[in-house]
Amino acid sequence: MRTIEYQLPKAPHLKIFGVESGIAATWGYLCYDTNTKTGIIFDVPQNSVDVLIQKANELGITISTIYLTHSHWDHTADAAKLKRETKAPLFIHPDDEYRLAEPMLHTIWQLPFEIEGVAADFHLNHNDVVQCGDWNFLVRHTPGHTEGGVCFINEKHSVAIVGDTLFAESIGRTDLPGGNADLLLESIENQLLSLSDDVVFFAGHGEISTIGNERKFNPFLVGLKAL
Repeated sequence: MRTIEYQLPKAPHLKIFGVESGIAATWGYLCYDTNTKTGIIFDVPQNSVDVLIQKANELGITISTIYLTHSHWDHTADAAKLKRETKAPLFIHPDDEYRLAEPMLHTIWQLPFEIEGVAADFHLNHNDVVQCGDWNFLVRHTPGHTEGGVCFINEKHSVAIVGDTLFAESIGRTDLPGGNADLLLESIENQLLSLSDDVVFFAGHGEISTIGNERKFNPFLVGLKAL
């Protein structure tokens, strides 16, 4: 398990705390505003809840809402526990909701542990706006890795939470149920490559990168242009 902390250069009261945990080394993120003492969670990997709650408590932050970039089990494994312990509502795109109630039915191999099912409280849709203090994210539907994958874009502060849509010099896999390679590339082209090069993105796996770096060096994006 490892953690990261990121402070927005032009807005020092806005910070991101990330924890990489679980057997799939999946990132969950706490984005918080130190002025309003509120925070939101993006994805809840296996064994991440205690770390996320401990960090919030250390900072005096109230976790107000839980957002899922998609519903693969490694991003939702601790969602039920976090929802129960924080009483925070859970949001997901409707096209990905079907995996949440019985997650063990939607794994491609038998897992050596049980994942607790969870119910979404609200749906996320394309062009919704997610707010928490001075955090302000635009929701963009980016299907391809899953049917209801979404990214969260804060263009004002050049930050994005992208789940498994895009990685540092790679992209999300499309060979799982619900995946579609052509659709994923279309989503990246239309929804992410339209962003400026300086946008820093936080993915569900791997390292932090920028849109500019991926435009130049990501071998999967050769020939793609922002539409």
